[in-house]
Amino acid sequence: MVKISFNSIDYQGLLEAVFLATQDAISVVDEKGEHILVNPAYTKITGIEYDEIIGKNAYYDIEEGEESVHMKVLSTRKPVENTKLKLKPSGKTVVAQAAPIIVNGQMKGSVAVLHDISTIKDLTDKLEEAEKKLRQLTYKYKPEDIIGKSKAINEVRKLIEKAAKVPATVLLRGESGTGKELFANSIHAQSPRSHKNFVRVNCAALSDSLLESELFGYDEGSFTGALKGGKKGLFEEANKGTIFLDEISEISLNTQAKLLRVLQEKEIMRVGSNKNIPVDVRVIAATNTDLSKAVKEGKFREDLFYRLSILPIFIPPLRERKEDIPLLVKNFIAKFNDEYGRNIVDITDEALKILQDHDWPGNVRELENTIGRAIIYMNINEKVIDTIHLPHLNKKKQNTEVAVKIDEGADTLESVLEKTEAEYIKKIYMKFNKNKTRTAKELGISIRSLYYKMEKYGIS
Repeated sequence: MVKISFNSIDYQGLLEAVFLATQDAISVVDEKGEHILVNPAYTKITGIEYDEIIGKNAYYDIEEGEESVHMKVLSTRKPVENTKLKLKPSGKTVVAQAAPIIVNGQMKGSVAVLHDISTIKDLTDKLEEAEKKLRQLTYKYKPEDIIGKSKAINEVRKLIEKAAKVPATVLLRGESGTGKELFANSIHAQSPRSHKNFVRVNCAALSDSLLESELFGYDEGSFTGALKGGKKGLFEEANKGTIFLDEISEISLNTQAKLLRVLQEKEIMRVGSNKNIPVDVRVIAATNTDLSKAVKEGKFREDLFYRLSILPIFIPPLRERKEDIPLLVKNFIAKFNDEYGRNIVDITDEALKILQDHDWPGNVRELENTIGRAIIYMNINEKVIDTIHLPHLNKKKQNTEVAVKIDEGADTLESVLEKTEAEYIKKIYMKFNKNKTRTAKELGISIRSLYYKMEKYGIS
């Protein structure tokens, strides 16, 4: 409130001095609501010249339907703060503050300060657009990274496109190495949330207590080692975007209950807090296990399972879409050429046949690693991948051919023992998800012996 307590002061002269010193637009109206003074910044922001506005009423410079802060001040005799207005003819958006001018207890008018936020809005829009482009550039995977023309992969591609158009929770099912993160990224990148964060969480890599604090955040002092001021959780980081919960089957029943609440109530509660925080997050979960079986065994909540399974998508293993192997190999060659600085141009038909004859228990990830290893084996002057560059697969094929010949006649005791040993090692190896240390321990042999036997039997 502007109060002038003595008669002799020239308050108009005083205001003029102040007006010239500010970059914000300032306008003054008298007790009738007619403009009597504006500063140069006013003309710059509104587009109205001084001579045009003087004598005009308080509604002259604002869009139709907008409420005049001047008239509100004159009617209430109280200040008005932070009112958003759209001006004419410039069309700029401003935040206005106004206060009454009182001289010796009598209302003499109103003074308003108009802060132009159009530039801020433009900069904000440009920043959001730049952030969107940056996120697109930093996506680990993009929709075009889904390689293949098989019927199986085309069906998945159609489901991915449908999933991207709706905000429903998605459950990706598939064996390890099928590329579930790729498909989750693709859903996000094609969705209306693509300009916001995509947050990946490996649920199996974190302990239960750590996973909870990572997902939901925590308040200061909630546990020993908690950061000062607390920490936002990954659900808050993913707000308005997508969170990808990989290996969802590994979370505890306690954390499952809290996750269910997030899906139902769309709010989270930080560890050590009693305050609910609203979140708008699209959830994509993934698993390589049978969740329905886990529900029957009491390891996974049935209500959470149905919440996650609104839109289930099964990612086929590579052995069910072997016709995609040539395209995948071509893509991996191009990738490793960039990474390794090589110029590999092709693969022989014989080498490709070895790849297509393999069952690929490790799926696309195993194929990618095989191509990368093959290129490493190649001499710098070699440009075509051949069977010699696939020693473990080639040897396995040779061993198979030998086994077939033996089967045609009488099996020797040694061949039977070797065959049994190879099958058992592979069974244990797959049981522990290709963890060599755990496999060796289970078999009761050294890790060095395991490597030797795996090389001998072509187990990869």
